[in-house]
Amino acid sequence: MTGDVLALLSRHAADAARVFLVHEAADGTRTERTYAQQLGRAGAAAAVLSAHGVGAGDRVHVVMDNRPEFLDVLFGCAALAAVLVPVSPLSTPTELRHQLTDSGARVSVAGPGLEDPVGQAGGVPVVAVADLATEPSRLPARTPRHGTAAIMYTSGTTSLPKGVLVSHENYVAVGSAMAAHLALTAADRWLVTLPLFHANAQYYCLMSALTVGASVALTQRFSATAWPRQARDLGPTLASLFAAPVRMILARSDPADDGANALRAVLFAQNLADEQARTFESRFAAPLVQLYGMTETITPPFVNPVGDGRRWDSIGRPLPGVRIRVVDPAGRDVPPGAAGELLVGGEPGRDVTAGYHDRPAETAELLADGWLHTGDLVRIDEQGSGYFVDRAKDMIKRAGENISAGEVERVVNDHPDVLECAVHGVPDPVLDEVVVAHVVARPGAILEPADVIAWCHERLARFKVPAEVVVRDELPRTSVGKVRKAALRSAHTVEARRDRRPEPLVNQTNGDHP
Repeated sequence: MTGDVLALLSRHAADAARVFLVHEAADGTRTERTYAQQLGRAGAAAAVLSAHGVGAGDRVHVVMDNRPEFLDVLFGCAALAAVLVPVSPLSTPTELRHQLTDSGARVSVAGPGLEDPVGQAGGVPVVAVADLATEPSRLPARTPRHGTAAIMYTSGTTSLPKGVLVSHENYVAVGSAMAAHLALTAADRWLVTLPLFHANAQYYCLMSALTVGASVALTQRFSATAWPRQARDLGPTLASLFAAPVRMILARSDPADDGANALRAVLFAQNLADEQARTFESRFAAPLVQLYGMTETITPPFVNPVGDGRRWDSIGRPLPGVRIRVVDPAGRDVPPGAAGELLVGGEPGRDVTAGYHDRPAETAELLADGWLHTGDLVRIDEQGSGYFVDRAKDMIKRAGENISAGEVERVVNDHPDVLECAVHGVPDPVLDEVVVAHVVARPGAILEPADVIAWCHERLARFKVPAEVVVRDELPRTSVGKVRKAALRSAHTVEARRDRRPEPLVNQTNGDHP
């Protein structure tokens, strides 16, 4: 399929009754929009942005939670051939300053309460949500919409976040691929509880819906206790989560509230224990479909089938047309079953990202030798199913032995009293590194570190067993639920491990939200 982001929206606006969006605000208030209404709001947003000097190629910084206005700005940028720069509303002043400066944003559109922090951080004009026009407006004269549509910043766990370039062609490609794989039709509806500034919600949900004229049920934020009701009452047929929100739903929601729903598949990324996956599928009567992707890969290289052959412990099989290699450190292809770095083939700017904004050296490293280097270690079995092994940087080296943090995490997560865990290495003067596991107990369980260590001794080689288990109330997370291992590492030095248990780290979000 060809076109651009605005063309995807416009294609279905001719059907005046076709619903595009159902939004549930934090207070439970719901609003509904048709494709035609959303197209009019795109024109209105484009007019406001244009009045602030935004034109083709200009960057528009957007910092807000999941609100309908986010979509107004997204499509308004597309109408002007401007570049969307969506970021987390939890961004610190330092992060805001970096985003605005690095992207060269001309203007920022800020959610309620964020106008002053953004203005102080960047010195650019700030448009408040309340200042966006609400009356439909004609779209500006058509501008060629090829090239960059968005810049999405990576989490920056080891350095300053880098802006991933996402083209209109990228958006169309991933929307088409996901719609085809999931057999999406106009009758489908996505439940989007993950943040819209993130690739998962944009790539897999929004763009696939636009491809076929499906609808989106959008919640202002994720809530583990509310998710079962939303899955029932908002009428979705599909949903997308990470493993951590799945675990939160199981731990914090009441099974009596699950009720009937129309879900036919729930995508998830990262690892779930077999018991967790089995319980979720039983409670919600919907298959869990694991996939693997990065902001940089655009289309997910691996996705499980929805039907036969689906596995909870596998990231799936390569999507049709996706080229992959699994290589050793010397760049040689490894045999089936062996772990190596995943490389993804494709044309930059169409199949995969064109690179990082204003980062030529990092782009050259990412796209070396005509392949996108993910930095992730995977293995592929004889049947072609892929398995995530670890981030290359999460390999722990203990006395000359390589240990996969992911392997240890999977074993610890299987413990009946463990809700979730994170494993990393810490420097050791004798062994180079030792393994530390941070664990969160299941509700009502009393978790003893010695029991977890004994559990691991029965299931792991001795050198892989954690030297210490730290019980925490929660794990520090990014806004989409990924564990912030850098925070765990920095808080857990060799000195901190001596004769005391570290205090629980405070999650950067509150309550139900990952």
